[in-house]
Amino acid sequence: MHVLPALLLPPTLPGLRKRLLAAAVISMVAGIVASTPADAWAACSEAPQAAQLFVRGTMNNWGVADAYKLAWQCDAYFLNVDLNGKYEFKIGDAAWSEQATFGTFHQQFAGAQTIKVSFDHGKPQIAVGPRSYVDPDTAVPTDPVAMSLAHDSRSLADKAPFGAVKAGSEVTLNLAALPGITKATLVIERRTLEGNQEVLSYAPVARVAMQRQPGKNRWSATYRYADIGVYGYHFEVEIKGRKYLYQNNRQPLYWTREQGVNGIGTAQAVVTGQTIRPFRQTVYAPDFQVPAWASDAVYYYIFPERFRNGDRANDPKPGVTRYHDQGIELHANWLDKPYRPRSGDGSDNLDNNDFFGGDLQGVIDKLDYIRDLGANTIYMTPVFQAASNHKYDTADFRNIDPHFGSNADFTRLTVEAKKRGIRVIADASFNHSGSDSVYFDRYANYHAQGAFRGEHVDPASPYADWYVFDTKQTDPNRQYKGWGGTVDLPELNKNSPSYRQFAYGAPDSITRLWLQRGASGWRMDVAPWVPDDFWREWRKVVKAERSDALTVAETWFDSSKFLLGDTFDSTMNYIFRNAVLDYASGVKAGTAYASIEMMREAYPPQAFYALMNLLSTHDQARSLHVLGDHGNDPAAAALARQRLRLAMFFQMTFPGSPAVYYGDEVGVNGGDDPLNRATYPWADLGGKPDLALLADVKALIAMRAAHPVLRHGSIDAPLLLDDHVVVLARRDGGTWAITATNNAATATTVTVTLPAGAPAGPYVNALDGGTATAQDGRLTLHIPALFGAVVIGGAK
Repeated sequence: MHVLPALLLPPTLPGLRKRLLAAAVISMVAGIVASTPADAWAACSEAPQAAQLFVRGTMNNWGVADAYKLAWQCDAYFLNVDLNGKYEFKIGDAAWSEQATFGTFHQQFAGAQTIKVSFDHGKPQIAVGPRSYVDPDTAVPTDPVAMSLAHDSRSLADKAPFGAVKAGSEVTLNLAALPGITKATLVIERRTLEGNQEVLSYAPVARVAMQRQPGKNRWSATYRYADIGVYGYHFEVEIKGRKYLYQNNRQPLYWTREQGVNGIGTAQAVVTGQTIRPFRQTVYAPDFQVPAWASDAVYYYIFPERFRNGDRANDPKPGVTRYHDQGIELHANWLDKPYRPRSGDGSDNLDNNDFFGGDLQGVIDKLDYIRDLGANTIYMTPVFQAASNHKYDTADFRNIDPHFGSNADFTRLTVEAKKRGIRVIADASFNHSGSDSVYFDRYANYHAQGAFRGEHVDPASPYADWYVFDTKQTDPNRQYKGWGGTVDLPELNKNSPSYRQFAYGAPDSITRLWLQRGASGWRMDVAPWVPDDFWREWRKVVKAERSDALTVAETWFDSSKFLLGDTFDSTMNYIFRNAVLDYASGVKAGTAYASIEMMREAYPPQAFYALMNLLSTHDQARSLHVLGDHGNDPAAAALARQRLRLAMFFQMTFPGSPAVYYGDEVGVNGGDDPLNRATYPWADLGGKPDLALLADVKALIAMRAAHPVLRHGSIDAPLLLDDHVVVLARRDGGTWAITATNNAATATTVTVTLPAGAPAGPYVNALDGGTATAQDGRLTLHIPALFGAVVIGGAK
């Protein structure tokens, strides 16, 4: 993503701005009492909004999350929260629709509280007070048999086989409990998830009677999953004439609307109006294959405009280069900070129109640097012709932006990279184009009969059906839909046959063209906004053109639906990013690691080992900023660097494809966009790269390259998971790796029981060469503060 991250649709979007209600009221109250039909029947009414409403704000990255779903009771909406500090938020539905988006609120929270939202003549009034609302979804059963219900989706004793399964597989599910159950039923449902999680529902598939295992307090059922998809399951039981559920837990999964990370679930009495949280089950295509090289990839992730200026002759020129119908800004100093419009930094008020001159020649010039770092795959954000510095507002998909170079330069880059053992992944958005483009041409800058040339809809344009227009509107900004409300990014009509031919169907389609020009695969922008059948057809073309091409989706939430074998091979792993940075920041290991365990269970193994495991991106604040370096405290900066070393240690010893965002390896810092898109501080241009950090990053990447077990080795549940330490066992044939990380400020020593089959030793520390030997199947590890240790054993 680029201008707006997938779940960050903030309060300043044009379509939402008109819904801000200046008269919205927020207040603190001593107590909040929910009216009920029993005590105020006459006062009760239907919910004023047909759509489900959510609290969406800085507490949940402005996303839609079931943990922040408002419940209507009699005369108001209620939500129990446990927050501390000041937050900004709105009330809105899942789609940010104008008729169901209200207010902009700023509130100081203090622990367990209840939010009450009522409407007075259409204006929201919000009260926040001590916890008082009784949420039926959190009612805890008191019956001892119900309380004893137990199922762990990651235990082979409760669910076999483990994790995602191939279509046609049978899965056996077990539920344990004390004696007293009269009936148990396994309920299977199929999930529908559309768009950016705006549509989320489950439809019944089967109800399977469970049988009590002879002589055991366990109930069992087996179900065969015939078709690929994401399914849900839960259990219904009857105890003493009352019905209970056993369902997924309530722990949130980063960026994901659904609550629950699988594993151990929760029991609850069946009550009216409750929301069921299914355990999720992924079923993928039996022939799903991911390019073999993907699990060995180490990405170097480049924002080309800010990496290196290799050819000053192609720099944008103020007064000559246009930005829509206005001009551009060019930084005279490569080490300047990116401009922040409307911040008082002396720049104009336009977004994304300041340039430094980075280009493809700059990437070519630094291929040896990238190789020496240890990276073997370059992922670049878009390089096609576009008005902005980020290039997601594509003007011409067939040609490299002239300020980046030429089509020949792109091919030359791929050829020179290949000589060094490096692949190049291209990036594009097939969801939208630029408003200043050959296809749309809002500013009449082209001569190709754009569909909205000069702000006039042209039905005769060859691109007319590539967009959807509302000609009843008089305001040009409202005559079409911009992605995320951004008028610079008109949404493409993905159901247009001619557009689909252009994108992937034709022999000279964009998808084929850039693979023919040397790309080793595609990373596709804002994948959730594009229909599933589009991606299914597109994947076939990619694999037909180049069988070893990698397909990577940009998704931020649980990506299971994109990893079924019919669309993508991999995804940008934002869940990994948040989990690892939280852990490195000091969040309890068990809390952060739960989201990673969910992915291990939910994703097909071939995709899990190919995930693009991120720490920084061009859409989120850089890692050092997240880890506490805000530029004004040397001690905080030093601590953030050590935390980054810990995060990178975890990244380099875990399955998947690590991605290093350009400059992270030398201490480049920056908050939210545009500051996360700063230039690389090349020493020959006066920059001061952190060479000590660079050496450490090189060592970690080299360690990963030297030990295939770190790339290919199996992984199971942690051997140890406490507040600070995560210990994992990896196995690749006869070679074992035991990896351990510690987010505490002090070093620690732990002793773990090795898995069956693990050798006694010796185990050699992969970084310092020290050795250790297991005694009676137990291995002692010394783990530095805010870092990790990895020992390798059994190698021949």
